[in-house]
Amino acid sequence: MSINVIHPGLATAVQDLGRKGYFHLGIPVSGAMDRFACRCANWLVGNDENAAVLEAVFMGPKLTFTQDTTVAVTGADMTPLVDGVEQDTWSSFEIKAGQTLTFSHLTGGARIYIAAAGGIDVPEVLGSRSTYTLGALGGHQGRLLQAGDELPVGKDAAAFAPRHLPEALRRPRETALRVVPGLYWHRITQTSGEQFFNDTWQVAPEADRIGYRFKNGTPLEFVEREQPFGAGSDPSNIVDGCYPYGSIQVPAGKEPIVLHRDAVSGGGYFMIGTVIAVDMDLIGQMQPNASTQFVKVTLEEALAARKAHDTLLEAARQHIQQCGAA
Repeated sequence: MSINVIHPGLATAVQDLGRKGYFHLGIPVSGAMDRFACRCANWLVGNDENAAVLEAVFMGPKLTFTQDTTVAVTGADMTPLVDGVEQDTWSSFEIKAGQTLTFSHLTGGARIYIAAAGGIDVPEVLGSRSTYTLGALGGHQGRLLQAGDELPVGKDAAAFAPRHLPEALRRPRETALRVVPGLYWHRITQTSGEQFFNDTWQVAPEADRIGYRFKNGTPLEFVEREQPFGAGSDPSNIVDGCYPYGSIQVPAGKEPIVLHRDAVSGGGYFMIGTVIAVDMDLIGQMQPNASTQFVKVTLEEALAARKAHDTLLEAARQHIQQCGAA
């Protein structure tokens, strides 16, 4: 079976949960920007949670299918249509051979996840099928989809099963982003640090898989010092350091950038802190000009948030699987 791409949408690519174990070599994790939605899309069609899906940004693709299959769409608010007939999101639905899947206009969020039973069967590269476009790595030929592409789908012998995830078991689109202050927090004044968390920030147009830039907050005030050998002249420069996933760098102290799935693993900007892992999905669904605040949390609070997130994720998995068994 295969999926034929009639129109690719704006920026559609093959993704899974990411490429682990190579960050120290400068190869980013890549994978879905909203991992909760990606997992749920796979569960809704009976796949393993790490099966490859399509991630589409702001505008959905136009696809046709060569065989009957089960499909699910999760993430942003963008209604799927099969031959023009609306289907529910966060639900499994059938597509017959020769039918066409299209999408309505986006009304909320930023990214949808399209799962087909069997998963997108592109080759694994370094243990993942996710696309890293800057490195032309993984996915379908290491790039975004184009009209005329033909995507192989893995074999799936299971019959269609109606599955649905109610809104109460989906991750809410909260606006605040929780942050653990970083090793370089001492580089800014106490007043400036407090203001960083008091300000309301807006997502800048420069927001993509590499990083989300935020604007319209108060510039940071740095503690004066003599720049060490090997650092740049700007007070936001450091001798090169490692960038963890979710770290927040602030070039020239003006506009924070949260590094996301395709970000580099190190560089010469100081990091004010790190957005906790469970809130990175929220960033992946933010549109330009969306407002947010950064909220200071402790490591213990971050771990508690992870536990709560894992509990919700497990409840979603169990509900979907029970639907399929009914």
